Amino acid sequence: MAARIIDGKTTAAGLLAELKEKVEAFGKTGRTPGLAVVLVGNDPASAVYVRAKARQTVEAGMRSFEHRLPEDVSQDQLMRLVETLNHDFAVDGILVQLPLPPHIDAAALLSAVDPAKDVDGFHPINAGRLATGDARALTPCTPLGCIHLLKCVEADLTGAHALVIGRSNIVGKPLGQLLLGENCTVTIAHSRTRDVAELCRAADIVIAATGQPEMVRGDWIKRGALVIDVGIHRIAANNGHRVIGDVAFDEVRDRAGAITPVPGGVGPMTIAYLLQNTLKAARQRSGVAAI
Repeated sequence: MAARIIDGKTTAAGLLAELKEKVEAFGKTGRTPGLAVVLVGNDPASAVYVRAKARQTVEAGMRSFEHRLPEDVSQDQLMRLVETLNHDFAVDGILVQLPLPPHIDAAALLSAVDPAKDVDGFHPINAGRLATGDARALTPCTPLGCIHLLKCVEADLTGAHALVIGRSNIVGKPLGQLLLGENCTVTIAHSRTRDVAELCRAADIVIAATGQPEMVRGDWIKRGALVIDVGIHRIAANNGHRVIGDVAFDEVRDRAGAITPVPGGVGPMTIAYLLQNTLKAARQRSGVAAI
């Protein structure tokens, strides 16, 4: 039997509808949450993503502040902008769209963001809070979306063996922390791991964040496993291009118990949790408990 398709688009729409109600309730405190997005250069994919974020921010009842800068903007100019946003009372969340041009020190820039406004969850302070289980942590959005989608299929993940393929600070490492918080037994594989396929065959949950198109094959997957595909790649096709993930979807679907599609899986959840983080940041900055 083919795997259940985990519909991230519909799930994210439900989250955003709930979020809008929470934003309206928070508005009774006299404030509207605000998200500032910094976009450098003219990367088409980044521009599309930023437009989607801005539209959904407004639809959720929040304020959207966009800062578009030329490709040749200097490090000092960007650092000054971030410092200005750090001190802007109307801004609760700051997101610096990646990737940045090669001449920009991305790590230094992201570390300059006020941790209380770091809605991407990339600041070392938020990484430390996540690792220690501090509830104040602003957690990377894609990992939060992955956990939500897993729990749409299996509400209690206790005892499951979860394999995360990829060890980035953006997805792999924080996902490992979140899965430990769900009482999973966690293995993190990476480019130097020996026999990733064999690790996959033993896993109840496989989360692929490899950056390699269709790396995870059907015969790697244990029957009935839950598979989350974080990857997104545009490849040439007869009619222009098609979008695929890190998982060979048609092969894996025949063995998995449930799987996310690409597109329409993890992507919409990332934006939904970005806005959830913005509301969380606004509440924490205002000293308002969850509503």
